[in-house]
Amino acid sequence: QVQLVESGGGLVQPGGSLRLSCAASGITLEYFVIGWFRQAPGKEREGVSWSSVGDESTFYADSVKGRFTMSRDNAKNTVYLQISNPKPEDTADYYCAAGYPSHVDYGFGAEGYDYWGQGTQVTVSS
Repeated sequence: QVQLVESGGGLVQPGGSLRLSCAASGITLEYFVIGWFRQAPGKEREGVSWSSVGDESTFYADSVKGRFTMSRDNAKNTVYLQISNPKPEDTADYYCAAGYPSHVDYGFGAEGYDYWGQGTQVTVSS
């Protein structure tokens, strides 16, 4: 049984920092395309970052570039999303997703991902 479990969400002040974790069981994340998505109330889910397989290149949406950093720890079978200098508009539920490389045509699109976590809530407020 495959499980992705996010953690690390919570309340953070603008300008602070937060690190989200996504721990996997049942699959080895090293062999999967990994994406981080978010969904704010009343808005569609959007991709904020994704990482390719092999060279593990990472890509970021313009809205988070320079503030979010995605990383992998293959030994722990865990991926992270470091959120720095958060803004109120970053408030959302955050999800990690894993996709077989042959299924993911577009890293920021949700359609190609095979496995999803349950989400963790991030609230940016003073």
